This record gives sequence, structure tokens and C-alpha cells, in this order.
Amino acid sequence: PMTTDRWLCVFCGSRPGRVDGVHVLARPLGAAMADAGVGLVFGGSGTGVMGSLADAVLDGGGRVVGVMPAGVFGEEVPHRGLTEMIETADMHDRKRTMYDRADAFCALPGGYGTLDEVFEAATWSQLGIHDRPKTVVLLDHDGFWHHLERFLDQAVTSGFVTEQNRRLVRRVDSVDQVLTAMT
Repeated sequence: PMTTDRWLCVFCGSRPGRVDGVHVLARPLGAAMADAGVGLVFGGSGTGVMGSLADAVLDGGGRVVGVMPAGVFGEEVPHRGLTEMIETADMHDRKRTMYDRADAFCALPGGYGTLDEVFEAATWSQLGIHDRPKTVVLLDHDGFWHHLERFLDQAVTSGFVTEQNRRLVRRVDSVDQVLTAMT
């Protein structure tokens, strides 16, 4: 695999979801990352959106680091072809390890785990716990993130999130915008 100077942590589902277009997003993102020499840090699963993304980075000759807790649970099956697999004690260690290894953050559609990671990364930026780029980029497909954006705008209107901190999570429509956000 090629050398990698920059690492993008991508939060996404270990489930495939019901919308084929999500994988249509994951594959071009992974290919573009490999082409740009950007390595992937992710949850380590070989299934769902995670698996599609990791496969695309690897197929392009890129580097992929998976981070998974010991005693894998549910449908989250470890990807077997990664550049590196890191086993952690639990979910908290998993997230900290992913954040420590990454230079920037992005999310593709996913469920509770994806939302947890998005909001924790944004909160850590808000509190200065990490010094990564101050934005978690939500790569959108077919309006998946629209309602979350509306919620965040309502949180500002309601006085729970400042305008400045609202910018910690933002939606983009293209793979190019994700890579641009890393600079």
C-alpha cells in the first residue's frame, strides 16, 4: 500500500441500509481517498456501508485502519483485509483510538453508533479535547442528513447551540467537498 500522510475517520453504518445509493457514495469516497493518498480510519467492520468504503479504499491501493472492540457484537464482523486492525477494550476506547488516529472526520449514513460518533467528535472539538479540524462533515445522499441539519438549526434558535458551534457539523453533497474540508 502507498504511504499516507493524512487520515480521514469516517463514521458509517455496519448495516447495509435499504438505499443502494449509500454504497454508491461509499465507493467513490473510498476511491477518491486512495487517489489522494488519504488513509481511512473506521470502525473495522467488513459489512454494510463500512465494508463498501473499506473495500473501495483498499481496491484503490490505499491504507485502511480498522478499530474494533474485543468481543465483536451483533452483525459487526471484522474486515479481514485491512492494512491494520486495532482491537480495543470497549466502545469508549474504540472512539478515542479512532479520533487519535484521524486528521479529520466525515460521516456517511448510519444509525445510533454513527450519530454517537458524529456528536462526540463535534463535542470534543467544542471543548478543545482534540485539535482536529473543527468540522465533522456529513456526506449526504438523497437528503439523509436533512432532518439532522434542521434539528441543529433548531438547537441554535432555541439557544442550546451557539452559531459558532453549529458550524462544527455541516452537510456536504460531494466527495470533493469532503476532501477539501481536510485542508
